[in-house]
Amino acid sequence: MSERRTRGLLVTFEGPEGSGKSTLIRGLADRLAARCAPPLLLREPGGTAAGERIREILLDPDLPELRAETELLLMVASRAQLVREAVLPALADGRIVLCDRYADASVAYQGGGRGLGVDRVAALNDFAVGEAVPDLTLLCLLPPELGRARMADRTHDRLEREDAAFHERVYAAYRDMADSGDPRFRIVDAAGPPAEMMEQALGILRSLEHDLLMDL
Repeated sequence: MSERRTRGLLVTFEGPEGSGKSTLIRGLADRLAARCAPPLLLREPGGTAAGERIREILLDPDLPELRAETELLLMVASRAQLVREAVLPALADGRIVLCDRYADASVAYQGGGRGLGVDRVAALNDFAVGEAVPDLTLLCLLPPELGRARMADRTHDRLEREDAAFHERVYAAYRDMADSGDPRFRIVDAAGPPAEMMEQALGILRSLEHDLLMDL
């Protein structure tokens, strides 16, 4: 535990579309900045200059012909850059890192949603992430039909435009993570208002009893 505390804290946020995780991350970042220390906020795909360029390709609705294998490799490429350019240096400096999606997103979206398989995605994730494994992953779970209803009035990117069956497979993959028994995964019920999600997340973070979170 002392080694994990020395190297900082990596918390990742996962969930289907419309689950409110981005709002949750911003709220937690404000709370941490006020009570503990300003965290580093990152997102996937993206988070670096190269990653943001890759993100533009991945989410471009005018590229519907992008193949599943290409999508996965681009996701992993963005992730590899993010880990080495941003995540590992921040952890070495003892910082809190909050990342909006991470390696588990590829397990859900490309492994489950695209049907490429968990084992194939896991092998590529291991190569991209290396030692930068999350200390905690908050799974913001919301049935796809509710998430899609929340997003009805916004412009959809390439992944958000996928059909209901795709998003059901993504959600099923996240449910599998929640049911896996891995203590890294903690569930946040995303069906309620943002304030309730925030209280759930704060309780989970406090339970870590991490030095960087002592004043939370």
